[in-house]
Amino acid sequence: MVQCETISGRRVLFVMAVEAEYGPHLRARFTPLMTGVGPIEAGIAMGAVLQVLAAQTALPDLVVSLGSAGSRLCPLGEIVQVASVSWRDMDASRLGFPKGVTPMTDHPVDIPLLTPLDLPRARLSTGANVVGGADYDGIDADMVDMESFAIARACARHDIPLMGLRGISDGPGELDHINSWMELLGLIDERLAQAVDLLPDALARTGG
Repeated sequence: MVQCETISGRRVLFVMAVEAEYGPHLRARFTPLMTGVGPIEAGIAMGAVLQVLAAQTALPDLVVSLGSAGSRLCPLGEIVQVASVSWRDMDASRLGFPKGVTPMTDHPVDIPLLTPLDLPRARLSTGANVVGGADYDGIDADMVDMESFAIARACARHDIPLMGLRGISDGPGELDHINSWMELLGLIDERLAQAVDLLPDALARTGG
């Protein structure tokens, strides 16, 4: 059952990828939509839920996507607002489209997101691969994940604002096992919860 939270008079839907990122601190604050891993799973889950909510005239006023991200530029454990998100898998440049732009659609390479909190901001790249080591050399963004672009496109279809919060779980060195990714998730859970606690005042300042 999808559950929106009411924050400063706005219906807010929190979205995460997997239970491993949803620790006790976040559990005490909201119940998220869990999309699964990767852009396809995220797109399916987000699109289906928003379609149902639209039919019920119960769409959220804001979607907040939370979770972990990799980065060689942002400090490990830091909580970062997503300034914009792009799709590193999409490359129709042979047809004359800019890399990152889906043919026959209307979206920029970098889709801007809301950034209402007084936290660092960074550009995010979404793709279907787990990034590590030298992979970062070919990515034009500050951090990487596997779901946010799909969520952004689903929100755009329903004209719903999106903001993203990411905790930096990995990046320096090689990511060679799931335990390398999970090592900082407890700290990130605590710090993401602290960021969520800033939302009521921030949304009230922007008109509730």
